[in-house]
Amino acid sequence: MKTLSKRGKYALRALYCLGREYGKGPVLIATVAATEHIPRKFLELILLQMRDRGIVASKKGKGGGYLLAKPPEEITLGSIIRIIDGPLAPLPCASETAYRKCDECVDERSCGTKLVMRQVRDAMSAILDHTTIADINRTVKIAEEGIRRPDEELMYYI
Repeated sequence: MKTLSKRGKYALRALYCLGREYGKGPVLIATVAATEHIPRKFLELILLQMRDRGIVASKKGKGGGYLLAKPPEEITLGSIIRIIDGPLAPLPCASETAYRKCDECVDERSCGTKLVMRQVRDAMSAILDHTTIADINRTVKIAEEGIRRPDEELMYYI
């Protein structure tokens, strides 16, 4: 993943929305689209892909819509980004899931670029694979409410 695509951003925002409503029943696609400012047709394609991968479920008919297929505490950002945008590694030779040797590489074992890009991939993975939809929703709620976290330092100016 070189950069997070618009599709990836929309997928995450849609899942944040469904995560906030987890346990309350299905959410209409029109509600998700309006709440998160996502074009409806684009959202439909994203949610179908998420449904096919077991991230969301859909219910037809009256009272229908989309809902998370598992608790928001079990859905990591890394898993969603990989579904939408592919591997996290900035180069194919640094990827765990889609490894491919670079065409111009002379000695893969001692390639400095590969070695540092594996560190980049590992750092991204450490964050994204341990951050869940629930974590993000909690963080956003704190930010919206302006609640100071216990680990934040107060700054005093004179």
